Amino acid sequence: MQNYKKQFKGKKITVMGLGLLGRGLGYTKFFVECGADLIVTDLKPSTALRSSLKELRNYKNIKYVLGKHRLEDFRGRDMIMKAAGVPLDSIYIKEAQKNKIPTEMDVSLFAKCAPEVIIIGVTGTRGKSMVTALVYEVLKQNEKYLKFPSTLLGTKKPSVFLGGNVRGVATLPLLKKVKKGDILICELDSWQLQGFGDAKMSPHISVFTSFMPDHMNYYRNSMKRYFDDKANIFKYQKRNDVLIIRPEMKKLIPKNLKSKLIVVKLADFQTENRACAVEVAKQFKIPDFKIAQALKNFKGLEGRLQYVKTIKDVKIYNDNNATTPEATIAGIEALSINFPKAQLRGVSPKLGFGEKKIVLICGGADKKLPLDNFVKVINKHCKAVIMIPGTGTDILSSKKLKVESYKVKDLNKAVKIALGLASRGDIILFSPAFASFGQFNNEYERGDLFMKIVKKLK
Repeated sequence: MQNYKKQFKGKKITVMGLGLLGRGLGYTKFFVECGADLIVTDLKPSTALRSSLKELRNYKNIKYVLGKHRLEDFRGRDMIMKAAGVPLDSIYIKEAQKNKIPTEMDVSLFAKCAPEVIIIGVTGTRGKSMVTALVYEVLKQNEKYLKFPSTLLGTKKPSVFLGGNVRGVATLPLLKKVKKGDILICELDSWQLQGFGDAKMSPHISVFTSFMPDHMNYYRNSMKRYFDDKANIFKYQKRNDVLIIRPEMKKLIPKNLKSKLIVVKLADFQTENRACAVEVAKQFKIPDFKIAQALKNFKGLEGRLQYVKTIKDVKIYNDNNATTPEATIAGIEALSINFPKAQLRGVSPKLGFGEKKIVLICGGADKKLPLDNFVKVINKHCKAVIMIPGTGTDILSSKKLKVESYKVKDLNKAVKIALGLASRGDIILFSPAFASFGQFNNEYERGDLFMKIVKKLK
């Protein structure tokens, strides 16, 4: 957008949480390039942030406070840029609020600075990443067909951009590229939606895929707190805005919703992901045959029930991004029934795997989520379970697992044992069901390691 630099030039900004995923790095670079006076503070020490710091080594006007936060860095500033996952009761954010300093987050700050860009937001405990990717592919492949009944669309054909909770992507720097009427599709987790709540705004088109227990360690076992953040996806929508949901979500949507409500009609989990994407595409008047063509070309997402390879007639799947028991249950059940090839790559349309054909690799850090149903599904569908270290693993291993089970020291050992246990026609499913913290810095590091191990197998 024009004049974006003027909004940040000379501003005193504290970046709270540089991190390693690339988002903090992206908007830190952006602020420096705009001429802001920056303090970057992170609880991780410099040794843990080496890769991000290396990227910033040539940037001036940055003061680093690492391995800790200081209250003084949340006083006398013009803005606090908050990373995802900052505790609800953070004394540092409270200090900023006490000093009347605005707290911002990546996507919601972009939305404030680019009011003439159409925002499509996707959230949900499960399905948000897949729907975001599907919507992006359909719209990106059909840019020349896009029409939207809004004064937001400029006279030029819009361009489509991807942002939000996407690996390595910071949304704010897109201000350098977008113009009036362009479209941003963004995956929004509950933390990014905190920023929308603070700004009292919601996306123009919102998709809310599902709601079930997650992040209970963060929300202190309160589903209400969790939903309150998620609900910002629609809470501030206006009359001409759109909310798209699955049928099971209807009971959670208030009767006084101001925007247009669209309930998708298909029942299957993966099909509903596609149905949500189709409904978004229809808002832009894309021809049906073009939508179908784009969906057919979609290659799937890494780390989401992703077929990797077959070793000695044993199929291996990477479901690394399943970080809750419910998400892993969905993967197990999907691989335990007939699944059309169009819905699940790598699975024959005529082959049902039946029961006791899955060797599951799971485990990690506890998120305070119930495990009883997870144990039942493991006992019903898995021939063995191999668990990598973590607080969640310790709890799971104490449950009544009726299948062969192992606790191992690392992912390398887990894959090795899984290959030894699997017979021809079996499946090795890596679907953690828990968070990555403890052994890994983040879930992407965990997924990268699994892919590296498997790709070396012959």
